[in-house]
Amino acid sequence: MSIAAAVIGRPGLLLWRTVKAVRRRGVSWREVLVQLNEIGSASSWLVASGLAFFGAVMVTIAYAQARKYTGNITIVGPAYFQLLVRELAPLTGVLLLAARAGAGTSAELASMSVNEQVEALELSAADPLAELVAPRVIASLIAAPMLICIGTVTATLAAVLTVQFAFHADGTTFMDPSFLTRSDVLCAFVKAVVCGLFIPLAASSRGLHAKGGAAAVGEAVTSGVVDACMGVLLLDFLIALAFMLAGL
Repeated sequence: MSIAAAVIGRPGLLLWRTVKAVRRRGVSWREVLVQLNEIGSASSWLVASGLAFFGAVMVTIAYAQARKYTGNITIVGPAYFQLLVRELAPLTGVLLLAARAGAGTSAELASMSVNEQVEALELSAADPLAELVAPRVIASLIAAPMLICIGTVTATLAAVLTVQFAFHADGTTFMDPSFLTRSDVLCAFVKAVVCGLFIPLAASSRGLHAKGGAAAVGEAVTSGVVDACMGVLLLDFLIALAFMLAGL
């Protein structure tokens, strides 16, 4: 419980302070666009290719299991597609985003903190939370759902092509939405939005508190990525549990 409080509590406090700073100072939408390119566009290849490989691996495992018990891989297609949309694609996608964007945010803010650029912003009457944290949070909030959509598509196509050409079966069954419901799509969207909000907060929290030299930057990057990944796993569990208790 204490670990969960530490992982979630620090970013939660930073979110509260950032919202207050934005209400006072506003936010630079130009910087939001810059961060949207950095967090979203630059991460798209990683999420897309990572989930494509993930989809191919999962369908290979499904083939081995199906051959052992049913002898027909196409029978697991609809269930696989539902699991991919609801759980596998959102979780894997945000973990990949946490690894890349979390490291970049932690490194950049830690370097600014170590080089006293954050203090310089404060002395120039600017608010580091509104100038540095808020644009990253907004950009990640927008980028994460789009990246999950892209990742889901690539994972599905990889599964279809793997089944079609490697196992010579009907790959289109892995695009069958028979078991898919609105709550599955809603659950995936909520996970993408909540985790997209959390990742830059966890990374920024570590970066802004870095003190020292190059070693402090390295430590902030490591801690930022670990916090982001652990927080994503915890949030994924809590959201899944909430949907289950709500009967969705």
